[in-house]
Amino acid sequence: MSEQTSDGTDLLRLASVDNFRDVAGRGYAGADGRPVATGVFYRSNELRLSGEDLAAASALGLTGIIDLRSDAEIERHRDPDVPGAPWRHFDVIGIPMEQVAGLRTHEAAVELMDRVYRGFVESEHCRSAFAGVLDALAEGGPQLFHCTAGKDRTGWVAALLLHVAGVDDATIERDYLLTNTRSEASRTRTEQEIAAHLGQQAVEVFEPTLVADAEYLQAAYTSVERLYGDRDSYLRDGLGLGEATLERLRSHLLQTPLPD
Repeated sequence: MSEQTSDGTDLLRLASVDNFRDVAGRGYAGADGRPVATGVFYRSNELRLSGEDLAAASALGLTGIIDLRSDAEIERHRDPDVPGAPWRHFDVIGIPMEQVAGLRTHEAAVELMDRVYRGFVESEHCRSAFAGVLDALAEGGPQLFHCTAGKDRTGWVAALLLHVAGVDDATIERDYLLTNTRSEASRTRTEQEIAAHLGQQAVEVFEPTLVADAEYLQAAYTSVERLYGDRDSYLRDGLGLGEATLERLRSHLLQTPLPD
């Protein structure tokens, strides 16, 4: 399964991993109007790959797979081996499931998600992990990074990459929210399971933990502005990334201009 960029380039879709996609989208406009390069960085939910999709992922020539999940998440479902793609682990604190179990209102679930996203900025543990992820990606592609749902931890890394590439904030937000469309079928199955075990009211309570929401992204941005002033300072001072690392990321992310 595939979709096309505006110039007709095929982008791979994986039937068994519904939130797998190219970070570049269909060729988002980056710095100096240059399109973000496709085929360099991929993002995904956990890699529960069918045999056919494992073969398709292997054909991408991946040089690395970066797993953002916790040890417990990994133990429940380990990534398959992809030839030529060493597995790396950077444990980013995601949604605390023990707190999800105690949620009683929709509003409390939203506040929990806001705290998760603020943690991406405020937690030293998370900053260290994200720094490791971006350092690894700066080595070049094609590489794939993922968490469990591919929406929060993965969504934040993708948003940072697109920012480094010079993509405008409106496009970054639209790309972040694309998770809700891509993952609709799997989210519906999860909601049906919740309803069957806990009742329809529980679906309404837990729904904020199942989706991407611009409010969550803004919660992280607000913490960035409060603590660092802007995202560039967060990348430099919060994550400790040097300009050489950021420039390598830009060079991988942006298509090389055609000669005059």
